[in-house]
Amino acid sequence: MTKLETAFAPVAPAVDLDAYFARIGYDGPREPTLAVLRAIHQKHPDAIPFENIDVLLGRPISLDPAAIDAKLIGAGRGGYCYEQNGLLKRVLAALGFQVEGRMARVLWMAPAGAPPRPRSHMVLAVRVPGDDAAWLADVGFGGCVLTAPLALFSDDVQATPNGDFRILPIDELGGERQVQADLSGRWSPTYQVASGAWADVDYEQANFYTYAHPSSHFTFSLTAGRTTPTARYALKNNRLTHRDATGALVDQRDLSAAELEAVLRDVIGLPVEPDWRPLLEKIVAWGSAA
Repeated sequence: MTKLETAFAPVAPAVDLDAYFARIGYDGPREPTLAVLRAIHQKHPDAIPFENIDVLLGRPISLDPAAIDAKLIGAGRGGYCYEQNGLLKRVLAALGFQVEGRMARVLWMAPAGAPPRPRSHMVLAVRVPGDDAAWLADVGFGGCVLTAPLALFSDDVQATPNGDFRILPIDELGGERQVQADLSGRWSPTYQVASGAWADVDYEQANFYTYAHPSSHFTFSLTAGRTTPTARYALKNNRLTHRDATGALVDQRDLSAAELEAVLRDVIGLPVEPDWRPLLEKIVAWGSAA
């Protein structure tokens, strides 16, 4: 690398690895290997839930690394894709992995024939040093989050601790690939990954849209989830969906405000604050009106 290239080379913001690993309960090796990537990828969605509570409380979402670390690590909170995968990106880079941010178009639960949504989901393309294979890492996709990295350019069915996935080519010329989840024998598209890396600053506009624009569903509905080694829990407003590790439906029910508060605390794993209660009551009303 020349002196000029060195001067302008991006520097990954620091992250407290000890604090992060304590947060997710990981005490294994700290080397850039596929085994380490898999171990971290499984533990993160169990320990750090997906949630948009701050958006519904009218609080802006900062992508500043210090703010993300204070929220997701220090305060025991969760977040959405830009926070979750932004944190994982810095952790993996600190361990010596080669990591690129990518952007994806969400297809999950889109009605048939619906117009395409804008690209709004952050994912990661990860490479182990000395290996050209690219791995898709994503710890920020709510109730259908990955719990293992996927080989980005393999068409094969890939098993994870929480269900099977596959990634199929959609646009051979542009290199777009569609991630699909096996839902009890039915392949359902989750999102479509675009080619090309995004710089950290590129996510600022998409993040602003996500937490501030009135058409963003995060501004008018609760989305929260946690995925454990044995189950997936997802909240859409006050409706709790519980699936087992294979993706099979175990239970689905609507919650009262008191039940919603208990689920956020005891199932999703959030440190529920007393001033959330008016919001939770509003969320229950939204669910009843749907």
